[in-house]
Amino acid sequence: MTVTTPFGKASTAAEVLAGVDLGGKRALVTGGASGIGVETARALAAAGAEVTLAARDVTAAARVAAEVKAHGVVPLDLADQGSVRELTGAWEGPLHILVNNAGVMARPLGRSPEGWELQFATNHLGHFALASGLLPALRAAHGARVVSVSSAGHLFSPVVFDDIHFERREYEPWSAYGQSKTANILFAVEANRRWSGDGVLVNALHPGSIQTNLQRYVDAAELQRLRAATGNPNPELKTVEQGAATSALLAGSPLLDGVGGRYFENCNEAGPNQPGTRTGVAAYALDPDAAARLWTISEQEVSR
Repeated sequence: MTVTTPFGKASTAAEVLAGVDLGGKRALVTGGASGIGVETARALAAAGAEVTLAARDVTAAARVAAEVKAHGVVPLDLADQGSVRELTGAWEGPLHILVNNAGVMARPLGRSPEGWELQFATNHLGHFALASGLLPALRAAHGARVVSVSSAGHLFSPVVFDDIHFERREYEPWSAYGQSKTANILFAVEANRRWSGDGVLVNALHPGSIQTNLQRYVDAAELQRLRAATGNPNPELKTVEQGAATSALLAGSPLLDGVGGRYFENCNEAGPNQPGTRTGVAAYALDPDAAARLWTISEQEVSR
């Protein structure tokens, strides 16, 4: 049955968690120093959670932590597997909420120290290693949630298993972004299958169209070209407070108790994507065989 809630496109993160008590719960939000990460952290902290922000820029994150009343800050560079291991190795105690929020969009070709294409390395493999490394802490919470922030950009591309890292095909920034966002959904599908028996539920989401620092590699002309090409030249933009709503809902609302392995947008479970539209979820992003294949590849990559 499709999951629906009383909330929608205009709802804010504060509204979806109004009246929710997250006291005694610990949360970690990646990319918490800017964009929807700030508002996700703010809503979780306002609901009583002990929130830690994980970010590359710890100075900026410290300012945000003070503003939103977060518990603290830890350094994290998702494109650096050493940085991920440092965080997971240092974490102590249970973790009730992990919001895999950080990301990079449509950047020029770059590679991690391992040679991985940088969008895939950051958006997927970094978060894969983070969640896997924190699994003992998530299990210790006896009822944890992992939130995987994907995008309608997943509609640009499935995971191209034959050449994930653009070693043979020509690099195209939006295709690279698209497959990394598809990977975020496939991660939720397979992680939930593997971990839900231990009380760890995993869901993915599209936050909506929001103007944030995520678009720093995309100029206005390119963004307009892309929107026109996808049949939505003048999308209605959300505020960052609205953009964080679905993340906050999946992270903390009792309306999502027992729900996992699904993809949400506008605070409700998304239906199948219809050709020519930018809403809904592609069938390839929920394919359990693709999810299992990606998991195996990801394990091999991060264990190098």
